[in-house]
Amino acid sequence: MSVIAFVLAAAFQVGPPDAAMVPRRDASAVRRGQDEVAEVNAVLDAMHAAASRADGAAYFALYSPSARFIGTDAGEHWSLEAFRAYAEPYFARGRGWTYRPHDRTVMSVGDVFVFDEKLSNDSYGEMRGSGVLARDSAGQLKIEQYVLSFTVPNDRADAVVAAINAGD
Repeated sequence: MSVIAFVLAAAFQVGPPDAAMVPRRDASAVRRGQDEVAEVNAVLDAMHAAASRADGAAYFALYSPSARFIGTDAGEHWSLEAFRAYAEPYFARGRGWTYRPHDRTVMSVGDVFVFDEKLSNDSYGEMRGSGVLARDSAGQLKIEQYVLSFTVPNDRADAVVAAINAGD
């Protein structure tokens, strides 16, 4: 161990926390946390269901007015207004999109929730969604950002990058 690492370890007492230092969460805080995760899950599940039904009104009602949608293409970094302009013609023709979520993780800091989820899609296979939800002034959870991305196995990354660069 270097002298610097030793001094830092000693100064910050690196190691497992003392049991007395670990904050305890009472049962009501745990229940509240579980309820909030259930609420986040309900919003995201409703979003996916509305998209699958091509229900634009229900779909966009789940987003905050300042939301961002980041799609799989590098140019897809949309404000809610721009994303709605793109998606509404598809919804109007009854054409939505179906992503089946599974393996979702939700984390929170106060009333801000960060999530990631794996998605199954008939055309694209396994995908990933991630984003942020926060409470609006009425206390409702709204999607602030949604990021849709392809998953690329590491052993195929070079071929994918080569295919992308071949288009330049």
